[in-house]
Amino acid sequence: MKNKFNYSDADLAVFDQVMDEYGWIIYEDALDDAFIDEIRDSLVPAYDVRRKIQIANGIGDNMNGTLHHLVERERFSLKFLERKYCADQMTHFLKGNYIINSLGAVINLKDEKPYVQNIHRDIRSFTGDFKVMIQMMITLDEFTAENGSTYFLSGSHKKDDKPESDFFYQNADRANTKKGSIILFDSNLWHAAGKNYTDATRRTLTMAFTKPFFKQQLDYPRFLGYEFGEGLSDDLRQILGYKSRVPENLDEYYQPVEKRMYQPGQG
Repeated sequence: MKNKFNYSDADLAVFDQVMDEYGWIIYEDALDDAFIDEIRDSLVPAYDVRRKIQIANGIGDNMNGTLHHLVERERFSLKFLERKYCADQMTHFLKGNYIINSLGAVINLKDEKPYVQNIHRDIRSFTGDFKVMIQMMITLDEFTAENGSTYFLSGSHKKDDKPESDFFYQNADRANTKKGSIILFDSNLWHAAGKNYTDATRRTLTMAFTKPFFKQQLDYPRFLGYEFGEGLSDDLRQILGYKSRVPENLDEYYQPVEKRMYQPGQG
């Protein structure tokens, strides 16, 4: 496909052209094998914690293999975010600073039917040319048609209406790519996870990045702790949303600029 490149050859002019035409782009050879193994090992205990909560709250039926909100003090997430994969592309796409809206994962197993296999887009309202969110996927295993590579309806990021199922599957492209690839796509793009027909596990990280004023799915600064955030790098504070918080009371609101919850440069 004409929207697949090596990560080391990333070019913003090409990125613009491909995202406009297709709505999605693949960068291969982005993550090294050692880091991929570290991430995959982290998913096992993380899934156990989340699966117990899903079942206890009565929503387990269509959430098999889905993990939400992996931004934690331990494990891999802060290390991953600090590496700032595709930072230039996302800053360019969103025309300024960005923050993490959500970071999760999908463990795609044979015969499972999680909700991510439904045709969907990852933003509730169609925003057209006004870009407020971009999605990123990290392939932790090779993506093939047999193990459930994602369907993307190229060009559908320019259309508001959800495509009919028959039309979607007849015309959608598959994100067949190497382990360790990055897939970036416009949040307006219609897509669906494929079904895994193999006995092997197909794993991927799934995340969304937004303009800083866009509400996060989970309040990561509060979840991690304000004091914890003081010890993070400036880049991580930006990405995690520490610079675009909402004041809780008047004391937090009435502060000099350098101490305000919502910092300058956040849109």
